[in-house]
Amino acid sequence: MSLVKLEYIWLDGYKPTQSLRSKTKIVKSEDFDGTLASLAMWSFDGSSTEQAPGGSSDCLLKPVYVVSDPQRKNAYLVMCEVMNADGTPHESNGRATIEDDDNDFWFGFEQEYFLWDPRTNKPLGFPEGGYPGPQGPYYCSVGANNAFGRDIVEEHLDAIIEAGLNVEGINAEVAAGQWEFQVFAKGAKEAGDQIWIARYMLERIGEKYGVAVNWHCKPLGKLDWNGSGMHANFSNTTLRTCGSKETYDKICEAFRPVIKEHIDVYGADNHLRLTGKHETASIHDFSYGVSDRGASIRIPVFTVNKGWNGYLEDRRPNSAADPYKVAARIIKTVKSAGA
Repeated sequence: MSLVKLEYIWLDGYKPTQSLRSKTKIVKSEDFDGTLASLAMWSFDGSSTEQAPGGSSDCLLKPVYVVSDPQRKNAYLVMCEVMNADGTPHESNGRATIEDDDNDFWFGFEQEYFLWDPRTNKPLGFPEGGYPGPQGPYYCSVGANNAFGRDIVEEHLDAIIEAGLNVEGINAEVAAGQWEFQVFAKGAKEAGDQIWIARYMLERIGEKYGVAVNWHCKPLGKLDWNGSGMHANFSNTTLRTCGSKETYDKICEAFRPVIKEHIDVYGADNHLRLTGKHETASIHDFSYGVSDRGASIRIPVFTVNKGWNGYLEDRRPNSAADPYKVAARIIKTVKSAGA
């Protein structure tokens, strides 16, 4: 008899930023055929994750996405939604708020992060007694003087490719020790699933190297270093096929009156990052423009060159934001424009 390891992964109830949790379920191979349909609901102690009181602590894990786990033998990674004991979505369950059952919305997330040295409490590449040279040589860099942590990044890339995630690229980012990976999916829920599983795998690989992953949007505070974002590239049938600048303007304008509603789910402490500097728009303003990386929403030149058929990029979500909640809010706003 062979056994299969199923790593159930979920988001806890911590505020303002949720964390990943996971635990392993062992099943007989004949009871699991690699599909969601063969995965059973499971439970956990919600009183230990800020999701239930101690006197009534059972929360349910509903499997929603599964991929192979390339780092363990006979193992799979199972992304789960958290449900209340009565089977209704838990208040911390952002995935359940996404209105995209027909997968009309496509999302590509650009996930930035810092590789963090717990010993120095600074990013990799930062000397103990100060700071490296200013920004400039680190973006898309090569060489031991500029690129820090590449072994971790490359191992992560190989792992998420082998797992079957639709990763579209990686690169070193503007600050020392800062990196990015990009994931795309045709369907908002799956895009969120893949980002969370990719984050989980990066955290686990970091454990092996004794290196943490810092998802905070501005871990270097007010110093003159870029923060970390999770730019959200999105489209639906209208954006992909309308061929109309006027339609794009209408959709972009729909975002203007709901600045607060978007910022509320775009990640904690975003005021530290969205300052109007370092390729960001001010958190208090809303703007959009073609090829404008200082705007709230960038209209890619690709879209214009294709006759106004393409996608938009919301540059405001930060690196610690929940992609489920980001997607849910963007979809709601786009639909409000009649698109």
